[in-house]
Amino acid sequence: MGIQAGIDPSSASPRMNQYETGKHRPDPKTIEKLCEVLGVPVAYLYCEDDGLAQIIEHYSRLTKKDKEKVLKIVSQNAKS
Repeated sequence: MGIQAGIDPSSASPRMNQYETGKHRPDPKTIEKLCEVLGVPVAYLYCEDDGLAQIIEHYSRLTKKDKEKVLKIVSQNAKS
């Protein structure tokens, strides 16, 4: 995955391991590239709630029209 995100092949594995273990944090550009490889929006990586992460992932794949529908439903229910 690191190589696919443009990290040098000689350091991709150790760098990814450091990101996964929390020893180092990737810079914002690397985060964007990793998310492209994973096919998820950047916000997905920052979710502490698994349900919200799933919602973000699914929402990102909707058409603009369907996103508008979802936002309308969520807004209406948030007021209840």
